[in-house]
Amino acid sequence: MTPIRPPKLRRGDLIGVITPASPVADSIRIETGVQYLQSLGYRTKIGEHVGKTLGYLAGTDDERVADIHSMFADNEVKAIICLRGGYGTPRLLSMLDYRLIARNPKILVGYSDITALQCALWSKCGLVTFHGPMAAVEMAKPIDPYTEELFWRLLTSTKKPGRLPLPTDLPVQTSGNGTARGRLIGGNLALLLSVLATPFEPSFTDALLFLEDVEEAPYRVDRMMSQLQNARIFKRVRGVLLGQFTDCVPTDPTKPSLTIEEVLADATEAFGGPTLGNLPFGHVPRKFTLPFGVLAEINIEKKELALLEPAVS
Repeated sequence: MTPIRPPKLRRGDLIGVITPASPVADSIRIETGVQYLQSLGYRTKIGEHVGKTLGYLAGTDDERVADIHSMFADNEVKAIICLRGGYGTPRLLSMLDYRLIARNPKILVGYSDITALQCALWSKCGLVTFHGPMAAVEMAKPIDPYTEELFWRLLTSTKKPGRLPLPTDLPVQTSGNGTARGRLIGGNLALLLSVLATPFEPSFTDALLFLEDVEEAPYRVDRMMSQLQNARIFKRVRGVLLGQFTDCVPTDPTKPSLTIEEVLADATEAFGGPTLGNLPFGHVPRKFTLPFGVLAEINIEKKELALLEPAVS
């Protein structure tokens, strides 16, 4: 598949904000995230149905799809940033107009539950999207400078990013040897599994698989990693990147359990190829922005991740 890189963002451009998954309970977080974007010189457009609530969903499926479609159809909107994740994006995948989206490629940013949408946009359109900070999460707080610098650089520059700098206080873990090159495919582990064996499953052949998760007990992560192994995903990818598995602890500490570190070690041993672990992405304030679908390379000896092509055009 030939990737479609969205046009780069320029100061003064219009950024749309939407809630494809769960609602934002605190409206102040929406206001603060929007004010942050405006403070950088961007204009903002809030999705018509932002603020709606239907149980754990940010409105009905039709309402959330309508906001996605309206943002892609609006020629003035140059980027779409999700306010938060939560749950609900997988419900929308069969309802989306992928022809409309492919005709109007633009930046889309999110992580967590948004992984399902990013998988579908890559599988159906070849659209490069961004596993990165969200408007009512990182942008609603004083955003971490490390997170901020890389994020805006990837969205606004057509230069090849090259090696991504790593925080000095986060020791990278390695497994396997050598280098591996491929397109970055992945995101939240649980949501990635939600699209397996569906029309929205991305191709894992020769990919660099990146994974993270939050609040999953070790046995659940073990089960999901075993599914990747049994589905022969690990046989198809060239390398693996493990981010942060935040608060992945036993639900009952009085019962015997493997640790999340032991579960991940078992998974990387089963993979056997080049792996970088403990990387800064996932449900943490300090994070990489990873462009889904961009060609990248990992070097085990140097403990490096490099982006080999720009994420925007």
